[in-house]
Amino acid sequence: MTDLTAAATATEPAGTGSPGRNPAAPGGGRTVASAVPPSLVDRLVTGVTATGEPRVVETVAPLTGDRLAGLPQSTPADVEVAFELARRAQPAWAALPVRRRAAVLLRFHDLLLKRQDEVLDLIQAETGKARLHAFEEVLAVAMSARHYARAAQGYLRDKRRGGALPVLTRTVEARRPKGVIGHISPWNYPLELSVGDALPAFVAGNAVVNKPDTQTALTALWARELLIEAGLPADLWQVVIGDGPVIGPAVVEHADYVSFTGSTRTGRDVAQRAAARLVGASLELGGKNAMLVLADADLARAAEGAVRACFSSAGQLCISIERLLVHRSVADEFLVRFAAATKALRLGGGLAYGADMGSLVSGRQLETTTRHVEEAVKAGATVVAGGQARPDLGPFFHEPTILDGVTPEMAVCGEETFGPVVSIYRFDTEDEAVAAANATPYGLNSSVWTGDARRGRAVAARLRTGTVNINEAYAAAYGSVASPMGGMGDSGLGRRHGAEGILRFTEAQTIAGQRLMPIAPAFGLDDRQFAAVMTGGLRVLKALRFK
Repeated sequence: MTDLTAAATATEPAGTGSPGRNPAAPGGGRTVASAVPPSLVDRLVTGVTATGEPRVVETVAPLTGDRLAGLPQSTPADVEVAFELARRAQPAWAALPVRRRAAVLLRFHDLLLKRQDEVLDLIQAETGKARLHAFEEVLAVAMSARHYARAAQGYLRDKRRGGALPVLTRTVEARRPKGVIGHISPWNYPLELSVGDALPAFVAGNAVVNKPDTQTALTALWARELLIEAGLPADLWQVVIGDGPVIGPAVVEHADYVSFTGSTRTGRDVAQRAAARLVGASLELGGKNAMLVLADADLARAAEGAVRACFSSAGQLCISIERLLVHRSVADEFLVRFAAATKALRLGGGLAYGADMGSLVSGRQLETTTRHVEEAVKAGATVVAGGQARPDLGPFFHEPTILDGVTPEMAVCGEETFGPVVSIYRFDTEDEAVAAANATPYGLNSSVWTGDARRGRAVAARLRTGTVNINEAYAAAYGSVASPMGGMGDSGLGRRHGAEGILRFTEAQTIAGQRLMPIAPAFGLDDRQFAAVMTGGLRVLKALRFK
């Protein structure tokens, strides 16, 4: 037995749970049923645009497998009604000064922080994630609300631009709201990817018709209720719920712009439908993200960072790491540290802080995770940590899993798992590591660990991902809300956050005024003389370094 194998197999986490398995976090506290009573569900679903006698679909609490809620399902006709209501409300909202719209976001920021326990319960109940990972959503939304409330005026104000003729032409670039945004949000980050993405659309003067995933619609509806309490006109944010293949196309059909977060396969369909209508779209899609551990990295920090990078929200995070590329000279030591930290993670589903990782959201996610692990092991990969479902904790729990010896023909090597599974690969040179990291059609997020910040930036510049974190997993780049975040390649189009995150919801309008003389023959000049004068003028402008 090698030192690496001995260390990996000898590490038995403390606490409850089977020998060699991840311990269970302390239980107790409130139940999902007490935290999400029928009265709360009944109140929230009044925010759904669903007329007549809508079909009701029941959702399941991932932590327990018990019934969570019955939710009304909208029809394509309801989607049309939602857009009509939003369109009526949008002009009056757009006519308000930006500072008035921004004030709503600031009030929402304060209400969210004050009442965060309410939404943390909902996020955990609907997704099954640990409370700390649910709190990441509160952080992200509060930061986005503060940023766009403070920065929107600068992003949206009229900007003077160089005119066709200096002094004679006065040119202004203005920003106008698109109108009604069709916003399709997924289940994995139901607060951040619903209201977090809607906030810049609202402050830019738009209305929003949001189709959240049915499984996590209560969180979006809670956010809508809170934003209305903060001062948003109720009709400005419409929520429709229904089967993606039915309701999703109806949203795209009526939208003036489409914001979508989800799978690459569905994103392609959304992009095609939007393009057919000549409306824009921003898409954050899948990823097979890599973390590079260079030879000079602080291995203790890198191992701790890898745990967060790979297993936050049970790996159900578009920007989480699924491929660990480690320099061969430090790979064994890194893997010992990483395996020990992974095996010590406490799994649990209590509605309280204390668990390090929660549950997967559904049987479908558990099936994909289990299949990727079992197929890899059957083909020769080795399980260094985890590798098993944990039905003793809940119906969809799976241990955080590290695989070694993964080869290209294994599904886990190239397909997005979207679960708590990471594969480790060794490299000898930085060129080899960069090539391996870029050897994927995806390009969402990456992470570089090194003791030399300049070296880290040089490696980052060679990676084809929309965000790169140096000595951090994902939060540094994602949390930098003044900078754009999004994907390259099959990971999507457009960006959230920063200027691009709000300007995508606007139309650029150029307003140019001409004075004293037209840009045409005048003052008795014939065509030839006008051309000669303009030619000389262009030469002078170049010599004077006009832009």
